[in-house]
Amino acid sequence: MQPLTDRDATVRTRRRSLLIAAALVIVVGLALHLIGSGSVADFAGDALYAVMMYLVIAAVFARAAPWVVGAAAAVVCTLIELFQLTGLPGVWAEAFWPVRLVLGAGFDARDLIAYAVGAAAATTCDLILRRRSPARRAG
Repeated sequence: MQPLTDRDATVRTRRRSLLIAAALVIVVGLALHLIGSGSVADFAGDALYAVMMYLVIAAVFARAAPWVVGAAAAVVCTLIELFQLTGLPGVWAEAFWPVRLVLGAGFDARDLIAYAVGAAAATTCDLILRRRSPARRAG
């Protein structure tokens, strides 16, 4: 077994931090879903969905460039929204309500804007945090 390098330790720490952040975003998103209402809450919830997607993809591909992760998050969210046009997520949500939280139930083009905003915000935050990271400055 090879010893961990500083870079490996940094990647592990990054993955852990990203997954913790994703869990926090899920909690905030669920709270917003339960107590929020109206178009602002809907937009914020959809943007948070894209942020969560960004964090999960970034955790899996911890060495990927932030712009690649942001684009991937936006594409995945867009594909999920387009999948709603088939009607299947709505049918599945009737049978098992948590599906609605993951796949939604009905297509709304405004959601695509929220996903782009959320993915862009997550990408921007990641770029800023990476630039401020002590490991980045030392490396």
